[in-house]
Amino acid sequence: MILGIGSDLSDIRRIQASLDRFGDRFRQRVFTEIERTRSDRKADAAASYAKRFAAKEACAKALGTGIRRGVFWRDMGVVNMRSGQPTMALTGGALARLRQMTPPGMTATIHLSLTDDHPYAQAFVIIEAVPAVPDPAAPRQV
Repeated sequence: MILGIGSDLSDIRRIQASLDRFGDRFRQRVFTEIERTRSDRKADAAASYAKRFAAKEACAKALGTGIRRGVFWRDMGVVNMRSGQPTMALTGGALARLRQMTPPGMTATIHLSLTDDHPYAQAFVIIEAVPAVPDPAAPRQV
């Protein structure tokens, strides 16, 4: 069951201008430590930051809140699974909203697709509810 869909297109030049003008203040306000570490290692850090910025906007849209109603920039962070596939890690108000919108007995999964082609970066987020996996150690009901 699809709970939310969001997409966003960011201009890499605009993110570069923010990085140039505000530097660490911008990085610290918007991005998680994991995102900063990963982006700062890239040859084109602005493109990496722009993809993550787009992912946050897309995720906020999928949550149905935007960047308001207790959802803040650093409540949403792009992380990678072991396979390298990106997804979102939510905390604070974003996690609270995700829990609120997830039906009982279900688990929310966030699907994230990122791309960039200078001068643009794009992100697409789908929040899906899937049945919660029962604990195999729990007593079975007959």
